[in-house]
Amino acid sequence: MVGPVLDFAVKLPEVDSSRVALLGNSMVGLLAPRAAAFDHRLAAVVALDGVYDLGPAVTDLLPGERSETERRLRADSDPELDALLDRLTAENPVARWAINHGMYVMGAATPRAFGAAYPDYHLRDGVASQIRCPALICEAAEDLFFAGQAGQLYDQLTCPRTLLEFTAEEGADAPCQAGAQRLALARIYDWLDDTLASVPDAPRALAARSGSPAGRHRPVQPCAGGPAALPRSSRRSPP
Repeated sequence: MVGPVLDFAVKLPEVDSSRVALLGNSMVGLLAPRAAAFDHRLAAVVALDGVYDLGPAVTDLLPGERSETERRLRADSDPELDALLDRLTAENPVARWAINHGMYVMGAATPRAFGAAYPDYHLRDGVASQIRCPALICEAAEDLFFAGQAGQLYDQLTCPRTLLEFTAEEGADAPCQAGAQRLALARIYDWLDDTLASVPDAPRALAARSGSPAGRHRPVQPCAGGPAALPRSSRRSPP
């Protein structure tokens, strides 16, 4: 879906087509980098938080090796696994939310159908290395579903990359920094300011800044409360 959105956005007179960035939140912390791997019109991508492989969020809830679990999830019938998923949904509130929300998001009729669909979404097999634009990978210290995956994604990138870690001391350890959105977004916008400043102007943006009728570029408004510098814990790759 990102391609058609970009097709539309870059035709708008107020959009600088050389400076379009994509931010993905939660599950889209995987889908946004995946889009950047295949559509190189993006000038930057942000994963809030970074996700490398959706599969373990389901398979780690269940006993056995991942390959066998995936086979059972995709089987035409597995009453024993269906019963286990029903028990998880009844007894574990985190699993209940994840499975019910996942069924809604994936359009799945049953917990097992959701579990069968989720592992298909990943950045393995060289997909992450196809990203060319600068990438900001955010990481929450207490991610409930994708612990350690931001680092996995960061390690697989070959583009300019930054790993931005959020901690409990900052009140930002929850997934997607749910308890510290102002802090997280201030740091993300700081990174975008620095990253997009080095991108050459598109011809239309140059015309807009010179006052040409080709269109006027809307100025970026500063965040309320002023800038927040990237913390020392962030890791940036060499240029």
